[in-house]
Amino acid sequence: MSAGQWRGRILPAAPGSRVTRVELFYDLVFVFAFLNVTNLLSETLSIQSLLAGLVVLSLLWWCWVSFAALGNVVRTDQGVMPLIGAVTVAALFVLTLTLPEAFADAPGGPRGPLVFAGCYLIIRAAQVLVLVTGSDRPGRAARRIGLPPLASVVLILAAATLPESSAHQVTAWLRLGLWLVAIGIEFTVGGLVRSAGFTVVSAAHWAERYALILLIALGESIISLGLGPKLSAGLPITWPVIVASVLGVTVIAALWWMYFDSLASALEQRLHRTRDPDARAAFARDVYAYLHLPLIAGIILFALGLKRYLAAIAHPHGSPWLQRAAGLDHRVLFAGVILYILGLLALGVRASHRVPLMPSVVAVALAVGLPWAGRLPAVVGLAVLAVVSVALVLLGLRAGDPWRRQVRQTALSEQVAAEQEQSEWRRRHL
Repeated sequence: MSAGQWRGRILPAAPGSRVTRVELFYDLVFVFAFLNVTNLLSETLSIQSLLAGLVVLSLLWWCWVSFAALGNVVRTDQGVMPLIGAVTVAALFVLTLTLPEAFADAPGGPRGPLVFAGCYLIIRAAQVLVLVTGSDRPGRAARRIGLPPLASVVLILAAATLPESSAHQVTAWLRLGLWLVAIGIEFTVGGLVRSAGFTVVSAAHWAERYALILLIALGESIISLGLGPKLSAGLPITWPVIVASVLGVTVIAALWWMYFDSLASALEQRLHRTRDPDARAAFARDVYAYLHLPLIAGIILFALGLKRYLAAIAHPHGSPWLQRAAGLDHRVLFAGVILYILGLLALGVRASHRVPLMPSVVAVALAVGLPWAGRLPAVVGLAVLAVVSVALVLLGLRAGDPWRRQVRQTALSEQVAAEQEQSEWRRRHL
């Protein structure tokens, strides 16, 4: 098939396009990927494994960002795109399966690091192929879009081919270092929006994609909450487990509210109001591609800590009400919430150039109290996070906040207008 035929089978997106069902299908695999990262860390939680998990999460995030950018410029549910999507989803699924062996190969079967690198190559190559083929100047587009992923893939392949030795830790740290450089290339070059030719065709699609992936991460934390006691399989349900579960759901609901009550709409409205293509691309890059990663990482860390907290509370030995978290568990749990709040603060500063006082105070207070959080019983630690999170939400709901009221009213007016327009079109044509 010639380049012209390929180009004819890839349809451009429109400014008013929304998220397609094919993109939601992509995201199903990321549910599994997030779960796998959490499960991998929960088995052997250490400084090295935590750093490795965050590096893997960053790499997965950039794969997802590339998917989101792709869906913003082409129609992913038309032409040849569903077929390409199926191939990349299969590669992403296999990549996720190899996460436990991404840094240290297990005996037997193909080499895990090499399989991971090969799958990453397929994913990035498919994304670049579509963007280059759909461009009016494929040669120039190949240089602008293809070189950064090529450099990162070469580094990940180099990490995968490092010889296994008796000093497994040395090899793992070397792989981790090469991965960090690869991610640095992807993120740094991604910041050069003009040279990369990045543009936001549909602001509504772009904002909706990131809101949905945040929902997926929050859903993963719910699943981790449910799976936590399963680490102590066969144990009966107890009141401490019930109370801890309710507290965990309370924190998750508060995290949802902090983003979706008004901030998500405010970010989308600001993106719509930014007309200049370069300024819009820079805003989309900073607020969404970059600053949503701390939110995702914070949720994953909180889910990890929550899972281990529930496992400790469900443990049959000792008093469950007084059971304390071990090792890094309390740090991971509290750090996840702190990182999430800091991410929200960064979003607010970038979008509205205002620094909310109370979230800043809460983040600092939690950070100061982090060293002593491990001395609290696990149930009490969860209760502290629940009280703080709910208090932060209630402070945000205080009467007389004109900014929040205006944002929500604008979002509602847009929703009603869109519903009326769609209903009218359906009445006439269906």
